[in-house]
Amino acid sequence: MPKKIIWTLLFILAAALLQSTVFSRLAVYIFAIPDIALCILVYSAYVNGTMTGQITGFFSGIILDFLSAAPLGLNSLIRTLIGGLTGFMKGTFYLDPIFLPMILCAAATILKALVYYLLHLIFSGVIPFYSLFDLVFWVELGMNAFFAPFLFGLLKLFQPLLAGKRENA
Repeated sequence: MPKKIIWTLLFILAAALLQSTVFSRLAVYIFAIPDIALCILVYSAYVNGTMTGQITGFFSGIILDFLSAAPLGLNSLIRTLIGGLTGFMKGTFYLDPIFLPMILCAAATILKALVYYLLHLIFSGVIPFYSLFDLVFWVELGMNAFFAPFLFGLLKLFQPLLAGKRENA
């Protein structure tokens, strides 16, 4: 299990660096970028299960907290929830190449926005939130869903590094 978590975190770190440097420069008009790190977390949690999803979600959130101006622990909380919930679905559905990755990444994006919104209601002045009626949210949702099949296909090439044979949890 440690090997797949470390490799997944390295992939997430590379995606987070791409998101914060290259993709942020490309998002000139709408300020929306695909959350590739979230999609990598969803892939890892789905193929490895709950425990790996939670651990990977927590540490990937810490990485993103240090790369952004978010309060420490915010991304960790959200990504731990997403990793755990996605891990519960391990083996439930056949991982087809197109539709399930799109559905999983879109659902994770919606869950991320809802948790941000709920935390914004509790800590109103501190935490920014996605407005479900804002164009930025819908563009990010569409980009995550669009890129998910390509990203899952790419990650399947690295399956010996990212997916374990079995998990106890």
